[in-house]
Amino acid sequence: MQNHNQIASDVLRLEAAELLSCAERIDDSFADAVESIFELKGKLVIIGVGKSGLVGAKIAATMASTGTPSFFIHPTEAMHGDLGMISKEDGVLAISYSGESDELIAILPHLKRYGVKLIAMSKDNSSSLASFADIHLNIAVSKEACPLNAAPTSSTTLTMALGDALAVALMEKRGFKKEDFAYFHPGGTLGKRLFVKVKDIMRTKNLPIVSCETILKEAVVKMSEGKLGSVIFESNGELSGVLSDGDLRRALMDESFSINEKAFKYAAKTPKIVQDENILAAEALNIIEENKIQLLIITDKKGKIKGALHIHDLVEAGIKK
Repeated sequence: MQNHNQIASDVLRLEAAELLSCAERIDDSFADAVESIFELKGKLVIIGVGKSGLVGAKIAATMASTGTPSFFIHPTEAMHGDLGMISKEDGVLAISYSGESDELIAILPHLKRYGVKLIAMSKDNSSSLASFADIHLNIAVSKEACPLNAAPTSSTTLTMALGDALAVALMEKRGFKKEDFAYFHPGGTLGKRLFVKVKDIMRTKNLPIVSCETILKEAVVKMSEGKLGSVIFESNGELSGVLSDGDLRRALMDESFSINEKAFKYAAKTPKIVQDENILAAEALNIIEENKIQLLIITDKKGKIKGALHIHDLVEAGIKK
């Protein structure tokens, strides 16, 4: 077990050292690559074979989700028709650690003839890939983490990290904000926090609304049917109060408690409300948590009940802090 732990530690330290080494040798070619990608009128097409291809696919996904339109093509598929997916307005990021991958080198003359801007990632500035490139990014490592110094390990980690560096630099140059990130990830937590509104998830039908004259035992039945843990009081079409199951438990401690009393006697007369159904659900969550309540009533400016939002509705919708 101890030996395994030591191996893990050694691998991580070795790969971290390669990242730091690359950080020390970053030069103007990186800035040139960022500018070149930024100025593209089309997309950034990423090409690679084997492990480099897998890393390239990840870089393309990262680029696409952070404001740089991008997709991945396998060189073999490109030679058999997919080359038509690349337009003159696109740029290509070609990845090959050796810089000599046959499948990749085979399509480079076609790309150059087409006038496509080519950025290369390889370990050698004099590689075949580098010779075709307009910009070359060096991804050389002194040693792979593999004990045979054969399996791509340190080199793939470095390639992926350098791809991340390009994506982050482009985000900064574009002024890419969290709202932009959420736009590309509407189903994610951030997207939900920035786009889902109260009106999208509040309950509007079969609300447990009763009059202020309702007897407590009838209100309890309505509370159970409504499945909100509360009943909502309405008078002359406007919100008058809310009786929660917590209010009911506290009322039971009163010596004068009677199930035949009017339920409104035990209700909160100034419940927390929101008068704008268009506020973000995340804001509603803040209100609920700050006030230590479970139910938020949504009304119009005149106090007419429009809906109710329970904390469970927010949880089910994936709204989190």
